[in-house]
Amino acid sequence: MGYKVAVVGATGNVGREMLQTLADRKFPVSEVVALASERSAGQQVSFGEDQVLKVQDLATFDFSGTDFVLSSPGAKVSAQFAPRAAAAGACVIDNTSHFRMDPDVPLVVPEVNAHHLSGWRKKGIIANPNCSTIQMVVALAPLHRAAGIKRVVVATYQSVSGGGKEAMDELFTQTRAIYVNDPVEKKKFTKQIAFNVIPHIDVFMDDGATKEEWKMMVETKKILDPSIKVHATAVRVPVFIGHSESLNIEFERPISADEARKILRGAPGISVVDHRADEGYVTPVEVAGEDNVYVSRIREDATVENGLALWVVADNLRKGAALNAVQIAEAMIRDGHIGPAD
Repeated sequence: MGYKVAVVGATGNVGREMLQTLADRKFPVSEVVALASERSAGQQVSFGEDQVLKVQDLATFDFSGTDFVLSSPGAKVSAQFAPRAAAAGACVIDNTSHFRMDPDVPLVVPEVNAHHLSGWRKKGIIANPNCSTIQMVVALAPLHRAAGIKRVVVATYQSVSGGGKEAMDELFTQTRAIYVNDPVEKKKFTKQIAFNVIPHIDVFMDDGATKEEWKMMVETKKILDPSIKVHATAVRVPVFIGHSESLNIEFERPISADEARKILRGAPGISVVDHRADEGYVTPVEVAGEDNVYVSRIREDATVENGLALWVVADNLRKGAALNAVQIAEAMIRDGHIGPAD
């Protein structure tokens, strides 16, 4: 026996990863339903090693009897269907940006603030944070508990998979065009992404920050502590999978690199690979398909009182999206927020 789970946006990068993660972690399912837009209905997607699901039309699907909805269809679509699914009794775990800053919707990274799940019934919806925020707060949380974080300056190096399949295709197509001396065409990105970096993710805001940078600031405050100051620069890089972040952290109390290394090694969801030698650190190539957040280059920053620097890498499609959503569902069951499976 198990839970009925619907995956919305099942034909996209994150939706497919959600299906794979449910299977990998042996989530207790009685039935899995794949949902997408009308134009994708009838397509087939894989669930686990040997199951194939026929995609159904989200617009006409009846959510009655569904226990969990794992959702990644885009913010506008979520705004329309998520309340409908919640009204039918489902627990909606939404990966889009639409509900994240709603005060009645918990914004959760299970290793950091699973206790916030207790408020999920206000709207029946739980928000999955932004991919770059998730891996950052997983690394920050145990250090914040130990020494109190005052300020974080972060520069991200975000893979193109964060922009979806079209973005991944554009990196591939542009790279091939350069090698064969064809014209380089831009469709998804504002500038050439192949052999380049673009300091622009999402739209620009009035203060000059991009919305991606704003998300990291406000989401960290909601998840971890409203008193923490965050300044972000979000950069798209020519990597297919895996986001990297350079963190500079100012603490309220002294903390050494050795102390931080020990704390992080004992924290859930973190792997520390920090050797001051060639190859003694982690890069995106090594984390593709991995569940943990990896921390390297832990060192003290003498330019600021109680300062540390970290290098943080994670698979943005797994921990940055699909895995975190599945972990939320697991925490809902573990902590008794959802009843036992029929």
